[in-house]
Amino acid sequence: MHTFRPRRRQWMAALAAGIAGAALPALASAPKTAVEVWKDPSCGCCQDWVTHMEQNGFAVTVHETGNAAVRARLGLPTRLGSCHTALAGGYLLEGHVPAADVRKLLQQKPKALGLAVPGMPVGSPGMDGPEYKGRKDPYDVLLVTKNLMNSDVSTRVFTSYR
Repeated sequence: MHTFRPRRRQWMAALAAGIAGAALPALASAPKTAVEVWKDPSCGCCQDWVTHMEQNGFAVTVHETGNAAVRARLGLPTRLGSCHTALAGGYLLEGHVPAADVRKLLQQKPKALGLAVPGMPVGSPGMDGPEYKGRKDPYDVLLVTKNLMNSDVSTRVFTSYR
């Protein structure tokens, strides 16, 4: 009669599975990052962006009051504006910023006002529904920083989507 003796690989696989299994509840219970959004109540693409953020693990609170006043209060010039403005981790998020870029911003913690996707580029999160028939226009996510010498801001490309 032959008794089963696990090989080293089987032991390692079982150990790895046990460690991964123990980590899953911790990941599932990790607190979601809060995002506060100001948008027009009738804007469908803004709601689609909110859904994108929620599907990517953010806890979103929406204010259906428009975003021009909050954008101005936060110091973002109109030229960098879009249809919604948000705050996450003390950073401004303007427009259709992908969730992955928000995570990257929150991990890197640069000295900045936040991120902006000016306008409403087709193919960005919230502007990627079936009505666009798979179209994806190139766009940049901009890192926005305050100028030290005046009240304006500077930008540099944070991520390019081509």
